Amino acid sequence: MKRLIALDMLRGYALVCIMIDHMPVSPLRKFTLANFSVFDAAELFVLLSGFLVGMVWLSVEEKQGVRTAQWRFARRAFEVWRALIIGGVVMALVSAGLKYAGLEHTAVWGQYSIWVLENPLGYIGVLATMWLQPNLLDVLAVYVILIASAPLLVPLFQRYPFSFAAGSLVLWWFAPTLNGLIPNHRDGGLLFNPFGWQLLFYSGIAMGLFRHRFMPVLMPYRTLLTVLATGMFLFGAAILIALDFGDAALPVRNALKLVYGSIDKWSLDGTRYLAIMAAAWLVAVPLARPTEWLAATRPGVALQEIGKGGLWAFIMCVLLSVIGDAFQMNPADQPIWRRLLVDGWAILTLWWLSAIWLQYGAPWQKGRKKINKQAATS
Repeated sequence: MKRLIALDMLRGYALVCIMIDHMPVSPLRKFTLANFSVFDAAELFVLLSGFLVGMVWLSVEEKQGVRTAQWRFARRAFEVWRALIIGGVVMALVSAGLKYAGLEHTAVWGQYSIWVLENPLGYIGVLATMWLQPNLLDVLAVYVILIASAPLLVPLFQRYPFSFAAGSLVLWWFAPTLNGLIPNHRDGGLLFNPFGWQLLFYSGIAMGLFRHRFMPVLMPYRTLLTVLATGMFLFGAAILIALDFGDAALPVRNALKLVYGSIDKWSLDGTRYLAIMAAAWLVAVPLARPTEWLAATRPGVALQEIGKGGLWAFIMCVLLSVIGDAFQMNPADQPIWRRLLVDGWAILTLWWLSAIWLQYGAPWQKGRKKINKQAATS
């Protein structure tokens, strides 16, 4: 499988945005993806993850068969579930340590730091059952479910793509009702609704599985599709701009709302879905060469390394969000340049930790890479 450097760069960019977005007083928070589009880094991360699943599945299936591909992603679901538990415990302990040091922070709910010390086994239990999804890590809970569904559903998707797409759309339509049936610590099911977000995830898988088949069909209409995609992206941007203008733009906001209805990130509303799909077309087709060029620059290579860091980089970005938030809030009256230094430190540290992981990694990770390399060359 040929590695797409733009894909790794965009995954790294999504992780940096997730980290900065969860630092409430960060100066750079005003410049993340969520300030320029109606969707944010969470949608970008899930779409790219689905794309990567589709690419890897196709590569493994061609070389080693369907059963190997199914086993690989069943194992991956376990790894994500394990990361959710370990990350939740470490994040709570970091929060507790910061509180003990007198460093207040708001990026993560303070109750986790109490539960992990007062009842560690109970806290681990609610994480393991996903009855509780700590904020900052809650997207991992839906990711566990989506990845765990891949071994069963991807073969069906390959065999009946159009029927599968129709079923996915129906499931998305009834997502709020279905999510409410999931036992959970909060009313209404998981925060990131798996029945809604599966539409985006499997759209990404479709790109990875079928892009060589549907791109030749779409390319003759690329001009029209680029105009439509640009219009959709700008429409989403207009929603944000109108919100920024407040009451002065109320007539515009009301007019726009007649078109899009409501925005619901947690169940993935249609406006956010269409906006990120439009952005995906723009990046993949008219902006393909600039994106590849950007990925090859020094900042792009650094973002690639973060993107390749996978679960490790995700957990590190969450922990750095908590620590960075504490540094930026204490003292409360610190100048903006100090908060900018914290932003820079967090980004560089995330890059450094990702590079360390890629260089040394866990023994089982490096062993698996060696086996995959041998299979690819055989």
